[in-house]
Amino acid sequence: MSGYKVIISGGGTGGHIYPAIAIANEIKSRYPDTQFLFVGAKDRMEMEKVPEAGYEIEGLWISGLQRELTMKNLMFPVKLVSSLAKASKIIRQFKPDIAIGTGGYASGALLYMAASKGIPTLIQEQNSFPGITNKLLAKKADKICVAYDNLERFFPKEKLIKTGNPIRQDISSIGDKAVAAKDHFGLKHGKHTLLILGGSLGARRINELIETELEFFETQNVQIIWQCGKLYFDDYKRYNKLDFVQVFPYLNTMDLAYAAADIIISRAGASSVSELCVVGKPVMFIPSPNVAEDHQTKNAMAVVDKDAAILIKESDLDIDFQNKFEQLVKSSEKQVELGQNIKKLALANATKDIVDEVEQLLK
Repeated sequence: MSGYKVIISGGGTGGHIYPAIAIANEIKSRYPDTQFLFVGAKDRMEMEKVPEAGYEIEGLWISGLQRELTMKNLMFPVKLVSSLAKASKIIRQFKPDIAIGTGGYASGALLYMAASKGIPTLIQEQNSFPGITNKLLAKKADKICVAYDNLERFFPKEKLIKTGNPIRQDISSIGDKAVAAKDHFGLKHGKHTLLILGGSLGARRINELIETELEFFETQNVQIIWQCGKLYFDDYKRYNKLDFVQVFPYLNTMDLAYAAADIIISRAGASSVSELCVVGKPVMFIPSPNVAEDHQTKNAMAVVDKDAAILIKESDLDIDFQNKFEQLVKSSEKQVELGQNIKKLALANATKDIVDEVEQLLK
């Protein structure tokens, strides 16, 4: 069987884009003749990341509703109508056999139009607390692949399949890369390496914390790989002149960054949490409090409740951080325990399991 046409939409952040690309790669490995078309939001990072992964993408003129009354909100109905019209045209021209959505506003418009034209649709929901787009689409979708338990509160139970979140393929096999990874980053062997991840766009509060704690890290004999985000790179790049710090706007070799790390400080976006479970290193989560329904804290707690990570709220960083970090860096037993426990939570076959569901819909 060959010659399927698959349309995939997801974007806004890396957490929606990378699962979409992982699903496409898996479909392509099973059906090399498949034609793919991605649909994203015009000015967001998917317009750059999807072509880098070798796929075509069309952009919709869409953005979300802001929480306060702004000019952007007044434009929302115009953008929505424009996006639905363009999504309809794309579907009419491309004639997909299936539509897959991984979240973000563009996927709302696209999947809504696909479902209303009778095209089989699959949603992949990454979070323990779904976003508004996927809640609205749930009635129309044929299948909903999720990563957490208890989501029948939001979605029709008969459509739910627990698969986990797709992760980048190169991450599943980092075990034997530690030495090469440290060499790649020019790190010293025999020194603790701390990896800082603020999500694809960076995290202001985490960056401020790292800046204030640089002297403390030096006293702890720690070297740092600091992914500060594109938005913040100009503010922090001057620290590259310190011999124990490396600042990056973005990490292109995530597998090597994970392999080099002994301890990881991270936001708790759903894709990050799923990746970190597969990576199996000790993690300190600092969830973003500025996301809908505080879902990052909920994502992190699902791991912390199993003694598999440490959580520090942003509001507690000033009083708690040094103490908790020092305890972790000084206890190799605690590092091993956290690493082993988080690894037990990994759903490493998520991408394959999702594509099994895609195959059933195609047939």
